[in-house]
Amino acid sequence: MLQSIEARTGQPVGAAWPESTLADIDAAAAAAEAVAGDFAATSAAVRGALLRALAAALEADREKLVALADRETGLGLPRLNGELDRTIFQLNGFADVLAAGTIHAVVDDAAIAGTPPVGRPHLTRTRVPLGPVAMFSASNFPFAFSVLGGDSAAALAAGCPVVVKGHPAHPELSRMTAALAHRVVDAAGLPAGVFQFVEGGSIEVGVALVNAPAIAAVAFTGSFKGGTALAKVAAERPRPIPFYGELGSINPLLVLPAALEKSAELATTLAGSICLGAGQFCTSPGVIVVPAGADGDAFVQNLAKALQAQQPHAMLSAGIRATFDRGVARWRASSVLKPLVQDASAAGSLAPRPYLAEVTAADFIQHHELQEEVFGSAALVVRTLSIDDAVAVLQTVGGSLTVTLWGAEADTPEHRRLVRAASQVAGRVLFSGVPTGVAVAAAQQHGGPYPASTQPFGTSVGYAAVDRFLRPVALQDAPAWVLERKGQPC
Repeated sequence: MLQSIEARTGQPVGAAWPESTLADIDAAAAAAEAVAGDFAATSAAVRGALLRALAAALEADREKLVALADRETGLGLPRLNGELDRTIFQLNGFADVLAAGTIHAVVDDAAIAGTPPVGRPHLTRTRVPLGPVAMFSASNFPFAFSVLGGDSAAALAAGCPVVVKGHPAHPELSRMTAALAHRVVDAAGLPAGVFQFVEGGSIEVGVALVNAPAIAAVAFTGSFKGGTALAKVAAERPRPIPFYGELGSINPLLVLPAALEKSAELATTLAGSICLGAGQFCTSPGVIVVPAGADGDAFVQNLAKALQAQQPHAMLSAGIRATFDRGVARWRASSVLKPLVQDASAAGSLAPRPYLAEVTAADFIQHHELQEEVFGSAALVVRTLSIDDAVAVLQTVGGSLTVTLWGAEADTPEHRRLVRAASQVAGRVLFSGVPTGVAVAAAQQHGGPYPASTQPFGTSVGYAAVDRFLRPVALQDAPAWVLERKGQPC
């Protein structure tokens, strides 16, 4: 059963309702499959108009959507209004990409007379939509990574129908947003199969959606455990399908000697990033690499002081809070950690307290349990003795969505080595600012080597996200009428 919960009190609101049945899921996937061919053949103008209409509908219903989101998540009106702005921006941005012709762009090689390898036929490389995409909404972004978030926008822009699975952490909001999408699709004169919605918190619902024969690809943002389990399901289907999963990430942030001159200012900035959204950002910095020595000691002291003053709000759900508490308990039990901030939450409080501890690079590298993400307002400070230590820490962490390098402005062999190491393990390397906050842009890369994501060549943020749902096809000696479509599928 699904139940709307008041985030700030933990109390249920209204009556519970059943999750989607296996028959419901199969019917939704079949409805998407039935219209996939026709939707793939629609023009860029038609799909762009749909995306803009969805954006306009979200804006028109802003007040009630944000109020409901705040009730179910407790994230606050300023944060949620900003997130809805981003969601609207994403939808309009993909419409702009369609209008620019990028999605239907072709590569054309004229025929050359003669025998191979010099001679060749006329080849035109184009792209076709994969088909129905199963989109798993995330808990921590009830708009931008949810029902009409970036994955849905990218799939619709590509010409793929979507079957969205709402997240049980904000179920009533998901239903309201899905109803809005249904109305917009209908008003656009498109078949209902273009947008389908299922819901449920059980493992069975997720597995059934990934296993539905009509599904051609999966977009997932969520936990490492859930994502890897569903990726296995996708790979073991009779007809395996791509699984684009954004999973866990600890996002190392390296404070290099040149940055320690601004110790107090940077420490305050970092503490705010660690606790932003109660630490429930996939790009929250979880490992802070600081050189040993007096300057490093001062930075760590400033960070602990700044973090102690933070007041994270309640987490998104009881399940997420329980996972956070277990992770912190695991760290508390470690004999190699030196606690820096570890005060317990007040009795009965839904809001967690931040946690910070220190460890040597050698111990961090040796103890695998310290390298696992603790999703929430918690981080480890790893003290290094050399550039070799810093590189080894990055290599130990492995795949990450981001790596941040503070103080690498000078062109030195050491900095080049760190940039190389960071680029090998992360999808985005920052040289200033904090990793929380991901710009929606053509150059963005939100994804990284495993375990950050299952497909490091794709991104779930930015306009390149559409590439995940388009498959290249070479047309050889195509007749004029096919070429005149200029990349638009038949």
